[in-house]
Amino acid sequence: MRLRNRFFWITAVTGFVLDQLTKYWVVQTFSLGETQPLIKGIFHFTYVRNTGAAFSLFAGKVEWLRWLSLLVSIALIVLALMTPVMLHWEQWGYGLILSGAMGNGIDRFVLSYVVDFLDFRLINFPVFNLADVFINIGIACLIIASFQKTPPNPRSQR
Repeated sequence: MRLRNRFFWITAVTGFVLDQLTKYWVVQTFSLGETQPLIKGIFHFTYVRNTGAAFSLFAGKVEWLRWLSLLVSIALIVLALMTPVMLHWEQWGYGLILSGAMGNGIDRFVLSYVVDFLDFRLINFPVFNLADVFINIGIACLIIASFQKTPPNPRSQR
């Protein structure tokens, strides 16, 4: 049996594992609020807890955000199972979005907050994590995929 949309599954699992491992490392290594500069004043590791969504939007609304993460995750899994073959860019995009939704969703269900630690200070950007990065890269992949779609071949739909 051959796994359909295998790049989706590989991307989703790899991204999820990387996200969870980095969050575990941060929680085990840093005290809450502690910061360590990688490039002083530009990029730091800073351990914070986010009870909201991206940019701390909806802070304290973790209840509905956890269910939204679950719903998005289930929808993406069903999409990958039901779609015959997605373009590679679609597989990577949806896989990355799934890894981010699951990574932050697990945090919300287990901890009631999301572990954030990537602190890009050059432009005073909110602290974020790999799940957030993966979601954004996934969206970029889907944008690329939208430009690469070819019209369906009428002969292949018989």
